[in-house]
Amino acid sequence: MGKGLIAAVLVTALSGCATAKGGFCAVSSPLRLTGRAVDMLSDEEARALLAHNRKGEKLCGWGP
Repeated sequence: MGKGLIAAVLVTALSGCATAKGGFCAVSSPLRLTGRAVDMLSDEEARALLAHNRKGEKLCGWGP
């Protein structure tokens, strides 16, 4: 998975908390990457991914 694609996924996942089809918990899911994909993340992308997953833990009860 290229960095551009990962960044696009993260931006899409993190943009807005509500849509016409429901809130964050209704339209989002945890972002899980392989070890190889994680190794390719920039620091900024890793922070965005962690922020998304932590938001889901807090708002939606996502677990590890």
